[in-house]
Amino acid sequence: MTNHAKFLIVIATALVVTGCAGKFRSDVSSWHRLQQPSGETFVVVAKDEAKRGSLEFAQYSGFVAEQLRMIGYRPVAQGATPDLVVRVDYGIGDPRTDIRSYNYGGFRGGYYGYHHWGHFRPYSRFGYPGYGYGGTDIRSYPVYTRRLEMEIAAANNPDVNLFESRVMSEGRSNRLEEVMPLMVQSMFQDFPGPSGTTREVTIDLEESSSRY
Repeated sequence: MTNHAKFLIVIATALVVTGCAGKFRSDVSSWHRLQQPSGETFVVVAKDEAKRGSLEFAQYSGFVAEQLRMIGYRPVAQGATPDLVVRVDYGIGDPRTDIRSYNYGGFRGGYYGYHHWGHFRPYSRFGYPGYGYGGTDIRSYPVYTRRLEMEIAAANNPDVNLFESRVMSEGRSNRLEEVMPLMVQSMFQDFPGPSGTTREVTIDLEESSSRY
């Protein structure tokens, strides 16, 4: 099976595991002085030395390499010197709490129980005191910030970047292995993109989940 076919399978899986129709949104920032691809060879390496040799990095760098190949670059042959060095990093931040309220109608039946500070009082089935019709359901969710970064430099001048890009995405999933194919796809949408700007990239999902 080719790398392209594998990448398409991963993308399809990411869409299927997500649930009902929706969108994946991310902010993509890019800076570059890069010519359009014309067959230059490349190698993908970890920007963070701690990730070098990681199987997780190998999977994500494979997604990046496949996108580079699709836009006109060529993976360097084993033992050869590449034209370009592509440095990749990724991460996920600590969750913040997103609190949302939902209004609902219908009878709000109650029951009695001890509140967490010890008072005995009636509660609805949604955890709110009292009886009646209609009400508000308040729910909280963890929200994670996911990050993907990529730099491209000439192999003979690796300290001077020709391209820099950063993808930031927020969602309820902390499973980078599920979200990363969509973040990589977002980074390469309209590559290399306008320089010195941040744009919102939206990917339509056939099936998605609010946790994304």
